[in-house]
Amino acid sequence: MVRQRPPTKKGGKDPSTEDIQAVLASLKRLSTKRDRDNLARFGIIAGKTLGVSMSNILVVAKKLGRNHELAAGLWDTGVYEARMLAAFVDEPQGVTAAQMDRWCRDFDNWGICDTLCFVLFDRTPHAWAKVAKWSGSREEFVKRASFALLWGLTVHDKKSGDEQFVQGLQLIERAAPDDRHFVKKSVNMALRAIGKRNLALNKAAVAVAGRLAESSDASSRWIGKDALRELTSPKVRSRLGPRTSKR
Repeated sequence: MVRQRPPTKKGGKDPSTEDIQAVLASLKRLSTKRDRDNLARFGIIAGKTLGVSMSNILVVAKKLGRNHELAAGLWDTGVYEARMLAAFVDEPQGVTAAQMDRWCRDFDNWGICDTLCFVLFDRTPHAWAKVAKWSGSREEFVKRASFALLWGLTVHDKKSGDEQFVQGLQLIERAAPDDRHFVKKSVNMALRAIGKRNLALNKAAVAVAGRLAESSDASSRWIGKDALRELTSPKVRSRLGPRTSKR
């Protein structure tokens, strides 16, 4: 059952239960057995799923446009595809820090975690604070969210200087011994992403990766060696070129 939400502080009209059910009906019409099977094939396990491809979720999102209240209602359904849709429908500037914490605690698979971080959370004013806060979480997908968010910021944050990402490298080095699969993978991805942002950060990331590669800890060693292969590759070095950071 969809929970009814209290009126917004802006005085706007919340979507009705009928509005939410209409969106769910649109998603159900687009569901297929193949897409349901693909969820399991990609290791995505969620409580309630319909089986809708990402391309079709984007079609629905485009029709709906941005609507913060609608996104909240979709999230409350607990349906995987509705929550994925909420990432594209919500308004980044309307997302609160408390909402980010609340939704993050609901993450139960890498698909919803990464999509929310790459599409919505990394565009909010609270992104950097959550990277730091979530990096120390004991919950696997909350901790993964920290580094998925850091990865997203390397792409979408055009204003922050290198110092923010250097601090991110410190969080990466601290989290590297966590050998839980979904944490380890996100730490690795964040390290590689920072090292591809510019030449100065490549140098800093390579130094971190080098230390991790020499670690006696198996998880740290895997993260470091895997990152080094990409960050020192001719392809990455050629793309970055002999430039120095402008930040």
